[in-house]
Amino acid sequence: MPDQLQHSPVLAGKDILQGPDIRLEPLPEGHLLHVMGAIDAESLAGHLAVAGLDASTLRPAGYRQWFVAGDTALAASQIAAFSSAILNKAYLSDQSHGRVRIGLSGSKAVELLTKGTAVDLHPLAFPEGRSAVTLFGHITVQLTRTGAESFELTVLRSFAEALYEELQELAVSLGAA
Repeated sequence: MPDQLQHSPVLAGKDILQGPDIRLEPLPEGHLLHVMGAIDAESLAGHLAVAGLDASTLRPAGYRQWFVAGDTALAASQIAAFSSAILNKAYLSDQSHGRVRIGLSGSKAVELLTKGTAVDLHPLAFPEGRSAVTLFGHITVQLTRTGAESFELTVLRSFAEALYEELQELAVSLGAA
């Protein structure tokens, strides 16, 4: 028996579901950093580039709060470098092991999402890059539009499997297999 706990991706056994108009997939458990403080998004993006995290995406998560998300796990030294870069401007909390990202795309993605959330997903009201913390059914998620017909749902790790199974049922009802 190992002395230390081993990280196991919570959605590792879940299949990607795809149909002609819908795709549901568990995203890699890379990194998710929560940044809080008196720093604007433009400055924060500049600090990401300096810390070598320019492949990460920056998402609003509330007043003076952002999530930095990416598909690759970060070394402790990378997190420390980014934290040092924003020192005295903002604080950083690594949420990588506590949250899971799920991808949803296709022309029926909005139809699926409207079955579980009350967010107005019209592109004028919720354009690419916009995020909202909302409920999907009874589960709290951060919903982000990542493209014209693509979304990402970020959920607490302990709710990820339940959310994915609910999304699977809805995706199947819309033609995914």
